[in-house]
Amino acid sequence: MNDFSQFFNLDFWQKIFALNQSPWRIFVTILDIAIVAFFLYRAIRFVQGTKLVSLIRGVIVFIALKIIASLIGLTTVEWLLNQVITYGVIAGVIIFQPEIRRALESLGRTTTFFTPGKKSDIDSHITAYEDSMAYMAERKIGALIAIEGAQTLDEYASTGIRLDADISSQLLINIFIPNTPLHDGAVIIQKDKIAVTSAYLPLTEKQGISKEFGTRHRAAIGLAEVSDALVLIVSEETGGISVTHNGEFHADITKERLHSILTHVLNPANEGGISDEKEQME
Repeated sequence: MNDFSQFFNLDFWQKIFALNQSPWRIFVTILDIAIVAFFLYRAIRFVQGTKLVSLIRGVIVFIALKIIASLIGLTTVEWLLNQVITYGVIAGVIIFQPEIRRALESLGRTTTFFTPGKKSDIDSHITAYEDSMAYMAERKIGALIAIEGAQTLDEYASTGIRLDADISSQLLINIFIPNTPLHDGAVIIQKDKIAVTSAYLPLTEKQGISKEFGTRHRAAIGLAEVSDALVLIVSEETGGISVTHNGEFHADITKERLHSILTHVLNPANEGGISDEKEQME
């Protein structure tokens, strides 16, 4: 079959799960489905919180409409949807070319599965983040730290001042001391290094965000909407610590919660966002 209606055909599924198949064939069929399901899951996780989500949602809507039109027999509507899907994909590739390029680049650069970071390095980095955030929160020193995930932050790192320094709490604190040349903007962490400082991040376009959150928080939320970066914020007005990740924003968290989030998100063995971490805590 060459259309989506095959998935609603009972004979199609009976052929796949025929009981008279050999045990080896049944195993291969299950393995085939499991592999496809795994890659679909990874793809969904990969684009979560990025602009590509809007493109995928549009494609899913058109595919669903095409299936319905095919089942009902709306030939003209089905033909029209075929044209929209065909040329819409081409238009989507052109419109979202920067996001697709970054996604492919980050896919090639995602090496944590094959070469996971040393636990000692991860622990020392977590300690550096915790100590620096605690110091700045106590003194109400505003801070914005973006920790790169699987998706590259090169686009935003190019707007900052290059450092390529080892991660330490002392350096992070010193960067954000008020009235110093590097304190304005965001620090971006890449490849276990403080890559740049004074970087500009995209501001969120969400409405309804409390007015108590200023540009620093809106930039953190904006980056979390278009990447899988973990962003740490210290408010210079209240000294409160906030975190954004995968489009989720949690304000005024405790030091204990910060430690739990850092441990969960930065550990290569873990997957998911802040919500998954909270569920594990409970």
